[in-house]
Amino acid sequence: MAVRKHFRFTGSVQGVGFRYRAKHAADMMGITGWVRNEYDGSVEMEAQGTEDAINRMLLMIQQGSYVMVDSMDVTQMPQEEHESSFVILR
Repeated sequence: MAVRKHFRFTGSVQGVGFRYRAKHAADMMGITGWVRNEYDGSVEMEAQGTEDAINRMLLMIQQGSYVMVDSMDVTQMPQEEHESSFVILR
């Protein structure tokens, strides 16, 4: 069963390949959604897929050499029925 979650990551998450790693992991796991840098230095992401696929995606993102997540806020979101890919917004 698919779920959609909104994430806000803080820490060493900008300028370290976080968004590109998220895109690669999402594509590998069949996850749709988006990721973007925020002006306060955080990264926001919405991911839609199975719980297992999203958890695997998060592990893949955090395995990066330079990515250091200090905190991660998560909220459940309604699903986007017509979404077909995962994109980097900014």
